[in-house]
Amino acid sequence: MKIVVLAGGLSTERAVSLVTGTGICRALRERGHQAILVDLFLGLEDIPENPDSLFDAADGLCPDAKIETVAPDLEAVRRSRKDQSPRVFGPNVLELCQRADIVFLGLHGQDGEDGRVQAALELLGVPYTGSGYLSSGIAMDKAVSKRIMDACGVPTPKWKTLDYTAAQAPELARVLPMPCVIKTTTGGSSLGVYLPENREELEEALVNVLDFGGKIICEERIFGRELTVAVLGDRALPAVETVPAGKDFDYAAKYQKGGAAETCPAHLTAAEAKAAGELALQAHRALGLAVYSRTDMILDSSGTLWCLEVNSLPGMTPTSFVPQEAAAIGMSYGELCEEIVRLSYGLKRRN
Repeated sequence: MKIVVLAGGLSTERAVSLVTGTGICRALRERGHQAILVDLFLGLEDIPENPDSLFDAADGLCPDAKIETVAPDLEAVRRSRKDQSPRVFGPNVLELCQRADIVFLGLHGQDGEDGRVQAALELLGVPYTGSGYLSSGIAMDKAVSKRIMDACGVPTPKWKTLDYTAAQAPELARVLPMPCVIKTTTGGSSLGVYLPENREELEEALVNVLDFGGKIICEERIFGRELTVAVLGDRALPAVETVPAGKDFDYAAKYQKGGAAETCPAHLTAAEAKAAGELALQAHRALGLAVYSRTDMILDSSGTLWCLEVNSLPGMTPTSFVPQEAAAIGMSYGELCEEIVRLSYGLKRRN
């Protein structure tokens, strides 16, 4: 198949996306597909007279992608685009997508998980991997997804949205319940997430989170074991347990070697493992997701599971959680990518 792996873009998770896309593209090429990686925002300034010839490009146009300890400078990315257009889609991106049999979405964060790219592809009649535009947008917005989880009986920590200015942060920090989590509704990869230990840190978090834009959530902090469970097709995969090397599982801990200890399958009782899988499936179905997803949850000291959030386009770097969970059932990284394509191709889109 001719496959465009769409990655990059202008999300704070741009670097993660490029590593995800590179891994997917190379895995699909190893399995005989004509796969190429295309950067959503930068696109390709110059393409040959016969654009289809790009599908035979050496190494699938994959960049030398890596994840640094800090998020990428998005303003620098904007300046690097020659046409300086504000369009989300870079030069020739949609043209190449329309020449593919399917687009594999290796995007993360805004302009990837929020449903807008899915909607554009759907309007053009281009098949793509993963969930539809509506369910993707719902899952991306933590406030909307939590409302649905509450309505569907998916256990999630108490929460509320906040509307304030930086000048109001000191007073808000004085009255909010502690311990809590402060997060933006559209963040990812632990960016825009703060775990204040005291009210001074809470005030700082309330100010800093405003830089990420969007709505802000204050969520009850649940202490316990950090688990993540993927759904692939109609089944839950084995859980991963994460124990950060430092006190928080932040962006650096998530992607740098030694930042966290990950155990897959997690050391759970049979009952706990079953409950974690059932919760992931319940959340996946409540939000109307398709093909695959990843649910992050906490197992507290009383044995109760709490759903924190659901990712409609989870990380797919070769060492990410979903590939780890697939490996636990004997599925290689390449087989996982192939399975996502198989489940997505020809899927009748309703949302």
